[in-house]
Amino acid sequence: MSSTRIFVTGIGATSPIGGTAPDSWSALLAGASGARTLEHDWVEQYQLPVTFAAEALVRPDTVLERPIAKRLDPSSQLALVAAMEAWADAGSPEVDPERLGVDFATGIGGVWTLLDAWETLKEKGPRRVMPMTVPMLMPNAAAGNLSLHFRARAYARTVASACASSTESIVNAVEHIRAGYADIVIAGGTESAIHPITVASFASMQALSRRNDSPETASRPGSIDRDGFVMGEGAGVLILESEEHAKARGAKIYAEVVGGGVTADSYHITANDPEGTGAARAVRMALAMADASPDDVTHVNAHATSTPVGDPNEYTALKAVFGARIDDIPVSATKASTGHLLGGTGALEAIFTVLALRDRVAPPTINITEQDPEVPFRLSGEPQPLGDGSQLAISNSFGFGGHNAVAAFASV
Repeated sequence: MSSTRIFVTGIGATSPIGGTAPDSWSALLAGASGARTLEHDWVEQYQLPVTFAAEALVRPDTVLERPIAKRLDPSSQLALVAAMEAWADAGSPEVDPERLGVDFATGIGGVWTLLDAWETLKEKGPRRVMPMTVPMLMPNAAAGNLSLHFRARAYARTVASACASSTESIVNAVEHIRAGYADIVIAGGTESAIHPITVASFASMQALSRRNDSPETASRPGSIDRDGFVMGEGAGVLILESEEHAKARGAKIYAEVVGGGVTADSYHITANDPEGTGAARAVRMALAMADASPDDVTHVNAHATSTPVGDPNEYTALKAVFGARIDDIPVSATKASTGHLLGGTGALEAIFTVLALRDRVAPPTINITEQDPEVPFRLSGEPQPLGDGSQLAISNSFGFGGHNAVAAFASV
């Protein structure tokens, strides 16, 4: 595999705290929270024990043209909104369609389409089930629709590795560009799974925060009184481009993607390895690909979901890599603001990492009441300056199934 340099030349996001990447970034720096009480009849109908989540702030069907939106599950709608923004941000580059690829991800796929169709079948019979049901619910729907919209013919691949999904897609995109499969890749992930069945399921396994009386303060990564994660919704997209192609067209460059690592714990289907062995290996792999050492890292966007067990395990993994220095590296746990976007979370956090490098600031981690001594990351409720000079940051994502994915970015 070649050592081709790869740049981020466009970003797009639709998240619980903003309808665009710039709006999401500004809200994050301002300490906003995207968690809100759910205003849906089904919350009371099913007597859900958790009555809040972090839904996308701007509904995608209000952005897309109606004929397009009605043929897409909400997860694909969010993906297209974010991708259109990222593509425009990159300058709508001219590229041979056979040199344009899509590496995209989702954790769950079109759960709304699937379960709405099931209700239609039960209540109205098979003739009323939409003929587009399967193309809308399939996990590769987002990747396929992005390929269609942008005429990407190099490939359109889908990762479904739970909460590590979109970081894994970014790592795949790096490998695919270096392998010569494409000059530009539309990379990222999406999720729209705030549905009665998923809320009930996550609540049943004691994974969700129960702070129904204070949704905006419920996600508390690193805080001693954290009690679970907050479900989020949205999509993030990065346009990744080879150095040769980007420089030939005079592209704007946000940052360089310098490395990535993907491993598996093989420990438990939902719990991550308390020793953090697989996560630590993924970090080391990302740094090795970047030809960097742990001493070069100046910022970490932690996975940090706000679960009692997950946060300390991540600290254990990073301490195995960085030693005592991990306590001095500015760390951001941005799920405190956005909630957990499941398969879309890695892409959104990669965007936050890229913007942290551009603006030389680590975004704040809100809702820390008292920091857990077992998670002594250098977290702050205020933005932390990163200083001058070269910057190297990693963004971590870990998911059910024992999936670990880490992406490394450098300032330019």
